Amino acid sequence: MPEELPVDEVDRIVDAWARERPDLDVTPLTVLSRVTRLSRHLDLARRRAFALHRLEPWEFDVLSALRRAGAPYRLSPGALLTQTLVTSGTMTNRIDRLAARSLVERQPSPEDRRGVLVSLTEDGLSRVDAAMTSLLDIERDLLADLPEDERERLADLLRTLVLPFDS
Repeated sequence: MPEELPVDEVDRIVDAWARERPDLDVTPLTVLSRVTRLSRHLDLARRRAFALHRLEPWEFDVLSALRRAGAPYRLSPGALLTQTLVTSGTMTNRIDRLAARSLVERQPSPEDRRGVLVSLTEDGLSRVDAAMTSLLDIERDLLADLPEDERERLADLLRTLVLPFDS
């Protein structure tokens, strides 16, 4: 006989809805409410990791997109838009704010005299690398109770769920 799992807050919410609205199939809540709750916890953990390096989550997003581009760690504002899923106006504001903090700099594009490239500064590079290390330490701790094979299975299941949104 399989071991009975402990009851969590989502179980209580689902049970209450099932009791109050027996006409509804509330089974999607068993997955997606847990994803939502996990997302909130993850957001708080990430904010703590980034705060250690005086970064906001949106700053980390932009800096990490530049870092992942590889040396010389620069992208066009359009490429940053694609990777961070924000509007053009929002990206312009973010680049301005990061440049004011000397974490990025604008450079003329060698291919297009009208174009601009956004590059990491040395401070931006060291800060995003340190924040990434802290982030991975925190996220590793969050996953510590899951055996590796279950982590891989969960990653595969979540990939299947997220893929239609990324298309």
